[in-house]
Amino acid sequence: MATFSRVCCRGTDNLFIYCQYPRRTFVCFSVHSIIKRSFRKCPCPCLIASNKPTKMSNRTFNLLWTGAQKDLEKLAVNDFEYQAIEAQHDRTEIQGQVFELYLRYLVISNRLEEIYDQIVQPQKRILIRKLLDNCLGRMLELKHDLVIIDMTEFSYNDAIVEKLGLTPLSMEVAVPRYFRREREEQLNERKKFMDDILKKIGALDEEVVEEELSELEAIRIIQTHERARQGRLRAQFMKELKLLKEKGKPDSSRDKSTTGLNAAMKIQKTWRGYATRRQTRRKKMEEMILIGMVPAPVTSARTALDELEDLKQFRYKQQKTFQDDYERSLVRVKEEISVKQGAAMTEDIADEIRTWFKEYQKRTGRLPDFPSEEAGGSRHLLSRQGTESEMSRSSVLSSRESKLKGSGKEKLAQKKPGELSLEEGLDKAFKPMQSSFLPEIKSGIEEYTEVWKGKDESQNLRQTYYDDMIYEEKYADVEAELRRIVDEIMRQELELLQIALERDRGGKKLKKSSKKARRSGKKGKKKKDKDLTPDRTTESLFEELVTNGIIKKYPETPIKSYVGDLSYAARSALNPSPGDVRQLIKQYCILPLGSETIRNFGPCIKSLLIAGPKGSGKTSLVHAICTETGSVLFDISPPNIVGKYPGKSGLIMLMHLISKVSRLLQPSVIYFGDAEKPFMKKIPKTDRTDPKRLKKDLPKLVKNIQPEDRIMLIGTSDCPWEGDMKLMVQTYQRFIYIPRPDYGALSFAWKELLSHYSGVHRQFDTGAMAKISDGYTIGSVVRCIREVITCKRMLQLRVHPLTHLELINALSALEPVYKEEEEAFLYWWCKTPLGRRRSKQMEKDHEAMMEMENVMLLSLTAGGVGLNLVGANHLLLLDPHWNPQLEAQAQDRVYRVGQTKPVYIWKFMCAETVEQKIHALQEHKLGIADGVLTGTVNKGSKLTIDDLKSLFGL
Repeated sequence: MATFSRVCCRGTDNLFIYCQYPRRTFVCFSVHSIIKRSFRKCPCPCLIASNKPTKMSNRTFNLLWTGAQKDLEKLAVNDFEYQAIEAQHDRTEIQGQVFELYLRYLVISNRLEEIYDQIVQPQKRILIRKLLDNCLGRMLELKHDLVIIDMTEFSYNDAIVEKLGLTPLSMEVAVPRYFRREREEQLNERKKFMDDILKKIGALDEEVVEEELSELEAIRIIQTHERARQGRLRAQFMKELKLLKEKGKPDSSRDKSTTGLNAAMKIQKTWRGYATRRQTRRKKMEEMILIGMVPAPVTSARTALDELEDLKQFRYKQQKTFQDDYERSLVRVKEEISVKQGAAMTEDIADEIRTWFKEYQKRTGRLPDFPSEEAGGSRHLLSRQGTESEMSRSSVLSSRESKLKGSGKEKLAQKKPGELSLEEGLDKAFKPMQSSFLPEIKSGIEEYTEVWKGKDESQNLRQTYYDDMIYEEKYADVEAELRRIVDEIMRQELELLQIALERDRGGKKLKKSSKKARRSGKKGKKKKDKDLTPDRTTESLFEELVTNGIIKKYPETPIKSYVGDLSYAARSALNPSPGDVRQLIKQYCILPLGSETIRNFGPCIKSLLIAGPKGSGKTSLVHAICTETGSVLFDISPPNIVGKYPGKSGLIMLMHLISKVSRLLQPSVIYFGDAEKPFMKKIPKTDRTDPKRLKKDLPKLVKNIQPEDRIMLIGTSDCPWEGDMKLMVQTYQRFIYIPRPDYGALSFAWKELLSHYSGVHRQFDTGAMAKISDGYTIGSVVRCIREVITCKRMLQLRVHPLTHLELINALSALEPVYKEEEEAFLYWWCKTPLGRRRSKQMEKDHEAMMEMENVMLLSLTAGGVGLNLVGANHLLLLDPHWNPQLEAQAQDRVYRVGQTKPVYIWKFMCAETVEQKIHALQEHKLGIADGVLTGTVNKGSKLTIDDLKSLFGL
């Protein structure tokens, strides 16, 4: 280790050290190991404090935050330069620039998420949360730009990844843990309420709660079992003793000394062989673990990771304690300011406004118009004339608040990135859209620089709240509240003064201006939907939907259970890895549903269709989205709603309940299985679920989802090509295709899934199983393992190891993904909006490439395989063939249906060589062929002896 500057002790067992010399090392040793190893090697003075471990870790996370802020400042500068660039036609160059910004924001977001999860100071957490949400939102904006540039949902650029030195593990978005952790109590209450409803209707078995035993009863049970165990041992001993007696005396003729020596030698031989084999196996296993061929064994002993998890839980409790203290302090300080300084602040504001009234009247001869509260009130009035006071400067509207308070017309005119049509701008140059998050990132950086960068925190080692910052914040809030009250009083005074002034001048009475301006016409006014259940509570509506099975309880499925790595290298957009699909689900679904800031100002995706073969994990992804965000799951699949809410009025009520309850219980996921069925042209007669019932209501449901609603419609489909694509596009904004896994994904899945069973040998060849299971989905692999490794088989794994034959037999009973099904998926994806746009762009790129001078070298025999080479119009024949029809076939590859240009054919021949004689032979054969076809010549078509002699010059 290097030099240590902080040592903190928690209890008497562990010491927690922060090493200042490397500036990034955090280690935990036992007391004795520190005394023996660390302090002897430490050249700097070490400070030992008998306090809790917050002192060390707080400083660690403060240093991590400082490093992240430095990188974020550099990134923001580069991002502002990117925003200012002109429209670009070279998509390759702009893709590299956008992809680099995207990855840098992703890495910084992961760092900020780790800092926010562990830092305990409540006022720092507010700023870090703001930066985290805005960095994630900016990352999603850049992801949207990449989709437009690449015309596919998946983007790759190996050069940028290599430049930044990133690995697939570091390029995966970390889902913020506060999505669930800060709503844990609410989620538990909702889960308990749902369980009570399901138990009431008999859909969930009640858990039998065992009664707690008293200490005396527990001792009696232990005594009973111990006496029974001793009785069984004594009975076994007596049985063995009886058997020995029955055997009788040993044979006297047998030499006892020789018998004992032979027995000892046999025991030695057996033991030495066993010990040698065990030592050999151990050395071989250590070597395999060292070179990475076998994963390290999972030990049940307490490790450093367990201690780290305990420390995290300790910090979570500390976060909650400090946050509660901070919130109580906010209320207390605000009350103190209102009581002690409220009256003086009110008088100062009123005097300031009255003084300005007098100055304005003296200067202009008339009284001013008082702005409304929406326009800023007296703050706007004073700042307009350059006489803004110190109090009016205390609360300044942020850029985002000013956007929210803008006019409705401006809101309608400003389009969100997620609302762009993918068919637009195919021929236009790419121009970056104005970011909604970059100004807030700049504001956060400025706040960090002003408040936290050089702040002396030596007197606040526990990292509690700062009273002076609370006082400044609440003073501004109290001043803003009092200013609104004083503004209303000043409006009344100004109105009375105006009336008195007109009366003194002998003029007519002024009519009171209406407080609210009349709205211009009914154009643009949205019709508000009628509430069909105005008198019912949210709990009653929730209970009704749970009882009818519309709101469903889903299994807790973390997103990391969707196994697979990100792509290690660029690949086709139609063949993403499972990790790429998982990353896209995080960006399109989990992050917008989990954060209000990202949903309100980021790209708005209201609906999504996930398509893939059976067993590709579509339903598991839906459950993972709900698990990571704590969403309510509404299942409106045709089999689930059949027979429920019958008739037209029932369907209207169902859609109303789903729309209303999903808004009340945000975030919400509306799930629709077999998404292609409502849009099929003809429903099979065997289908009794009436899937076309929601055909017209699904587009309306998506349209009614507002940009600020954390609600998403997610559909899944095994055969999406059966539905009408035009109708599906009206319902679903984005389409994700999950292909069958390749060898790498299958190998990772087999290794990961089998590692959960401790009895499976670590040297089990998963590569062979990945090769055998080519064509199967990961869902089939999971099902195969569950069928083979039952509870009984699990107990036998130590004695009878798992074999490949068992897995192969179970796998052979499942259906693979056939080539025809895979081709149908690819053809369907090419008909999606993004697929059509990509196809058009590829056609234009192909045409542009064909306009350039390109040469294709082909064998003459390739002319007979049906090639279509109409992109070329110049043909050079360099190698003559004795069969003239073969050359004619080669010429037909260029001059055929689809050729729009004049075709030029050149035939090269070397003089005084065999090629001239081959040409003469070709003319001779063509003459024979014409004679045979026309019937004018009866000569055979075979080569004669004279022909061969003339060909070889004999």
